[in-house]
Amino acid sequence: MRVTRRYAGTADEGGTPRAARRAPVSPVPDIGTAGPGPRDGEAAISRRTFAALALGASATTLTRFTPARPAAARRAVRNVVLVHGAYADGSSWLEVIERLQEAGLNVTSVQNPLTSLADDVAATERALALQDGPTVLAGHSWAGTVISQAGLARVVTGLVYAAARAPDAGEDYTALAARYPEPPANAGLVASGGFKQLSERAFLRDFANGVPRRRALALYAAQGRVSDALFTAKTTVAAWRHRPTWYAVSRNDRTTSPDLERFLAARMRATTIELESGHLSIVTHPGRIAALILDATAHRGPAPRRTAGGPHALRREWPV
Repeated sequence: MRVTRRYAGTADEGGTPRAARRAPVSPVPDIGTAGPGPRDGEAAISRRTFAALALGASATTLTRFTPARPAAARRAVRNVVLVHGAYADGSSWLEVIERLQEAGLNVTSVQNPLTSLADDVAATERALALQDGPTVLAGHSWAGTVISQAGLARVVTGLVYAAARAPDAGEDYTALAARYPEPPANAGLVASGGFKQLSERAFLRDFANGVPRRRALALYAAQGRVSDALFTAKTTVAAWRHRPTWYAVSRNDRTTSPDLERFLAARMRATTIELESGHLSIVTHPGRIAALILDATAHRGPAPRRTAGGPHALRREWPV
């Protein structure tokens, strides 16, 4: 390999490498009468060549084996906390978790008790307290309310909403939602003992539409029953007014009105994508959701304000 890089102070005015003078190379071995002896200067030339090659080899070794930083280490954020919605549990984020972990991120999925807003916020705050640095907080469905309340934690650098609620501080979200057509899933609620859940038919048809049946049945078996009081509490803050935000609208949602989702995304001026998905976009389009979260982890500086889906759409996508 030809070495072209020169280091200051490695040779004297006569061209002899100082490394050679500091650590002289052993003379060419005596080969007796096997051939003519070296001409004048031949041994010196060999020493110069050997020393130069030795220096070059050292430089090449340093260049070749200096490890590059992993992509995750170059991100602004390496921690992600995921919060599930009503009629679900932390396993609803499974496919997204796998993709984020493959990208080298530290992922925590909260298990909400779904007993009250205060209880769910407390569970999320406990997860945030375990993070060792800047963190992106993401919520699906009802969890949008939770992250809007908990998202002012100091470690939170951005908020990601997937088909999620996003109430303003003190806002009556039920009254806001009533301005839009009632979603079909509401008709499938079954109440018992102060808690509600979705019937199997409503869960499969309206909540998990688009999800493969086997996965949908597993999600149904694990659905979280919600307290009658869960949706009555109001947030006291709106973290989305103080943090950069991202939003994934589900165009085929039968649990939350897609137009309501668009309104919420526009109101918070979020970086927005629209998916041909039912309510569970985190299950049917985990690659797109993971890409949106990765966009949030890579963000530095002021909140981005753009809408994806047109000519400036987010192009990055993980395999679904």
